[in-house]
Amino acid sequence: MAKITLRNLAHSYLPHPKSEKDFALKEMDHVWQDGGAYALLGSSGCGKTTLLNIISGLVRPSQGRVLFGDTDVTDAPTAARNIAQVFQFPVVYDTMTVRDNLAFPLRNLGKDAGYIAQRVDAIARMIGMEESLGRKAQGLTADAKQKISLGRGMVREDVNAILFDEPLTVIDPLMKWELRTQLKSLHRQFGHTMIYVTHDQTEALTFADKVVVMYDGRVVQMGTPEELFERPAHVFVGYFIGSPGMNLFDARIEGNRAHLAGGAVDLGAAYDPLGGHTQIGIRPEHAVLTAETGLPVRILRVEDVGRHRLVRAELDGQPLNVVAPEGMAIGADLTHVSFAPQKISVYADDWRVAARNEASAGGRAA
Repeated sequence: MAKITLRNLAHSYLPHPKSEKDFALKEMDHVWQDGGAYALLGSSGCGKTTLLNIISGLVRPSQGRVLFGDTDVTDAPTAARNIAQVFQFPVVYDTMTVRDNLAFPLRNLGKDAGYIAQRVDAIARMIGMEESLGRKAQGLTADAKQKISLGRGMVREDVNAILFDEPLTVIDPLMKWELRTQLKSLHRQFGHTMIYVTHDQTEALTFADKVVVMYDGRVVQMGTPEELFERPAHVFVGYFIGSPGMNLFDARIEGNRAHLAGGAVDLGAAYDPLGGHTQIGIRPEHAVLTAETGLPVRILRVEDVGRHRLVRAELDGQPLNVVAPEGMAIGADLTHVSFAPQKISVYADDWRVAARNEASAGGRAA
C-alpha cells in the first residue's frame, strides 16, 4: 500500500503544447492517502483515464512527478510499481480455467500453494463464481469474464494500489450493487489504496471515501460525498452530483442579498463585492413551493418517483427543479418558491465563493 503524490502534474498528447487548452490534464498537486478509497468522477473526455494511466505507468506525464510513498515512480514501468489494474473490458486468459486465471498473479510471485488456494476460494466467493472455478474462461459471458478480471485484480494482498477503470460497464445491473458492496468490504478488510474511475455518480458515491471530481482536465473538487452535495466547489460539481442536480441562476450579489430577474433572495450571510459572472445555486431538496412568499414560478409538470415527487417548473424562463415530500398537495395556488438561505451557494466565474463569516472567507471555497 502507498500514499500517492501528484506533484505539478500535467499532460498533453501534443508534442509541443502552447497553451493550457492544449493539455488533456491541467497542472495539479494532490496527495492521496495510503489506504484511501478514491473515485475519479466526471463526464467522458474529462481526463479521468489519462490520470489513472499516469498513476499506473501506462502514460508518462508531460510534466511533474508521481510518487508512491517517498519513491519517485514517474519513469518506472508499470511492472515495477506493484499495482493491480482492472480495465473497462475484461482481460482474461480464455484457455485457462477460472481458478487458474485467479491464481495467475500469485503463482507468478511464487506464493505457497495452500495460500493460493485459500485466496482464490475467498475471491471466488466474493465475485460469486465458486461453482465455475473448474470451467475454462472461453465461452463465459462478458460480465462473468469481467468478474474474473475484478477477482484477479484483488487477489493480491501486497499491492501498492488497485486501479479500476470503469470496471462495471459490462456487468449486469443487478450485480453492480453487490460487487460495489464487496469492493467496499475488501477495502475495509485489507486497506488497499483503491482508485476507481467512473462517470456514474452512484458508483462513485457508494464506493469512495473521497470523490475526485474532474472537469475539462482539471480536478475541481476532492471531498466526501456529503461535502460534494452540501458545498459544491464548482458549478459542474453542483449540477453533476445529485439527481437532479443543483439549480443554478444568474444573480447580482450585494451583501447578503442575491438579485435575480424575478426578485431578490436572502443569502443568510454577507459577501464581499464580486466581479465576473455571478450565480447562486440551490439543491432541489432545499427549494420550497409556496402560495405567496418568494420568487414567482410556473409549474410545468409533477413526476412521482416514489419516496417524493419532483416538480419541474420555470423561474423567469429558466428551469427549476423542486423536490416535494410525498403527500404534499401541489395545486394551482403554489405560484412561488423560496430557498433555504443557509443552503444557497454563491459562485463567481463558476467557482464557489465563501461568505465573510466562513473560515475560508476571502477566496474560493475548496
